[in-house]
Amino acid sequence: MSKLLRITYCALFLVLLSGVARAAEPAGLTIVNTLAANGGEAYSLNVQSLLVITALAFLPGLILLMTSFTRIIIVLSILRQALGLQTTPPNMVLAALALALSVFVMRGVIQQEQQQALQPYLAGDITFSQAVAAAEPPERAFMLAQTRKEPLHLFVDLSGKTYQDPQHIPFTVLVPAFATSELETAFQIGFLMYIPFVLIDLAVASILMSLGMIMVSPTLISLPLKLLMFVSIHGWVLVLGTLANSFK
Repeated sequence: MSKLLRITYCALFLVLLSGVARAAEPAGLTIVNTLAANGGEAYSLNVQSLLVITALAFLPGLILLMTSFTRIIIVLSILRQALGLQTTPPNMVLAALALALSVFVMRGVIQQEQQQALQPYLAGDITFSQAVAAAEPPERAFMLAQTRKEPLHLFVDLSGKTYQDPQHIPFTVLVPAFATSELETAFQIGFLMYIPFVLIDLAVASILMSLGMIMVSPTLISLPLKLLMFVSIHGWVLVLGTLANSFK
């Protein structure tokens, strides 16, 4: 799993830095020069290196926005609230589970990027620009397949440009459209998943009210019932399986 995660980060790193590399590479501007006193050797820091170092701070968040992680973590968080559990499972467990499922969902994209871009680049067969160009199509195809028309049209209109083919849409437009679509899909799945637990809460509250037990909190009775129902129907298997199949 750790090797697959490293491959994921390396492959997506090539895609995320495409705009940075393309913008900075032609210029080749040098912003820092230092002349050694004895040998006269010059050390320079160009714009491309500076932008790459700066991009590293935003890399984890950008990677998560370009994968299935957003939808999965939101649905799992809604599930925890629907069960009535505040801190169980912990946030770290949910994030780790969402990350593992994201790697599983995107294994096809990761394999394509590894074969087409990462391995040739590490072997020295292609340049960085060629590796970026080879890594873009699998990631772009994944995001376009999951992006809804309304968010995509919205951000295309906000960009003020027109594109004849979705394949020509830049990542600066595609990434926010994809993230917005993931939010919509996650909330739809969460709403449908929330309904059975709400019905249990309403049933327990009605029964307690009819018995005159108005001082007893409905949560005290409904929580074990919801946990019993969730475990008896293998809820985690159903939820994770539904999330994985939703990307197909």
